[in-house]
Amino acid sequence: MSDLKYFSIRDRIDSLAEEIVNRQYTLQPEIWKPYGSSGRQKSVRDARYHLEYLSEAINTDAPELFLSYLGWVKVLFSSLHFPDSVLQSTLECTRWVLEKELHQEKNQPALNLLDQSLRSINQMPTTLDSIITGNEPLDMLARRYLEALLNGDRASASQMIMQQIDKGVPIKDIYLYVFQRVQHEIGRLWQINQISVAQEHYCSAATQLIMSQLYPLIFASEKKKHSLVAACVGGELHEIGARMVADFLEMDGWDTYYIGANSPSSTILQTISDRKAKLLAVSVTMTYHLPLVQELIDQIRTEDLDIRIMVGGYPFNQASDLWMKIGADGYAPDAQKASLVAERLLN
Repeated sequence: MSDLKYFSIRDRIDSLAEEIVNRQYTLQPEIWKPYGSSGRQKSVRDARYHLEYLSEAINTDAPELFLSYLGWVKVLFSSLHFPDSVLQSTLECTRWVLEKELHQEKNQPALNLLDQSLRSINQMPTTLDSIITGNEPLDMLARRYLEALLNGDRASASQMIMQQIDKGVPIKDIYLYVFQRVQHEIGRLWQINQISVAQEHYCSAATQLIMSQLYPLIFASEKKKHSLVAACVGGELHEIGARMVADFLEMDGWDTYYIGANSPSSTILQTISDRKAKLLAVSVTMTYHLPLVQELIDQIRTEDLDIRIMVGGYPFNQASDLWMKIGADGYAPDAQKASLVAERLLN
């Protein structure tokens, strides 16, 4: 094996995913055969996801990224009623294929992480408790709001938010304790197979529409601070978090320019220049989009732009020092913390 040309996981990710699934189907035909050809295609897709998360955990030297992902997968597999042996078999087959197909010395970190994962998965939970526990401010409102969205009643969801605003509840509290927590709960419900993808998308779109109804209030404050550009890197479609950050800073008096999901690096760089921005807020939810964040930061540093960079999103919440590894100036886990970090970075 030592004389093999070195290939990274990403170099051969499609063929590796196919081989992993081939081995799984050979070892566990009784589990996989009932799912047919469409099930096999989904298995290959999932094996590719596993490899992407594994690759990024290795590339960033952040094993937490892969371990937290496996915890998510374990809950998902349990909700789909897969036997406990499926996840273990998946990891074992992945390790077997990588050891056989890739240069062992160069890919030893991946093999080590898979070994660590195999030792850890039995301790990972198979269920997730509700995020809306009743112990946080506005939890009753959050529950009613969630119920309305799940029933497809966007009008009632909007009305109950506007009523709270009229009663003097701060918009920031609505964002933190209702919108943010409900979005997390919707993600949990999809993960445990309680709602469909269509419902998840509807709830997110409805929340974005209701947020936009608050903009006459949010954008009413006098602008007296610096300019911010907020974006999600190319391919990233989870945009509510970045929108919340922009709105919080707008309420703090910043001049914000939010360019949304799936923003190419070239578009972000041009917007920074056009807006003469002093702070860039970049959000990423899917770990396999981290290379795009790294690429963007590298471009900004190469061009020596006079701007500070703040990052946020799921991967950064899992690995506490990841933001430093990719060269950002700061990190915030949510919109409230983003306001504080932004002030610190520019003052």
